[in-house]
Amino acid sequence: MNSTDGCLASSTAGLDPAVALFHSLSDATRLAIVQRLAHGEARVADLVTELGMAQSTVSAHVACLRDCALVVGRPQGRQVFYSLARPELMDLLASAETLLAATGNAVALCPNYGTDAPAEPVQGSKEIAR
Repeated sequence: MNSTDGCLASSTAGLDPAVALFHSLSDATRLAIVQRLAHGEARVADLVTELGMAQSTVSAHVACLRDCALVVGRPQGRQVFYSLARPELMDLLASAETLLAATGNAVALCPNYGTDAPAEPVQGSKEIAR
């Protein structure tokens, strides 16, 4: 969000890190990856099987989460096992679920970001399933 879109009237410079954090979590596939990694580490191949998506798509989303320092990789031989970088991420998601429950999921009706709003593609990825 920025001051030109009508959502915030004041300067957003201090909000830039929060905007980046929430943007990194703003995709259903990335959230599914985070939720899966909350249960333990996984390889991209594991995520591909569990999510039913193309390897290139899953890799692009994992790279996004890794670039944002939300996910870390542990190389083992020729494989990389990914896990959450910070357990506080699950606290954030739990708080979001509490907020959604308290508002009756009203955010789903938002004309800009609700469930019927158009999806934004991930940089470097041509195929993003929603």
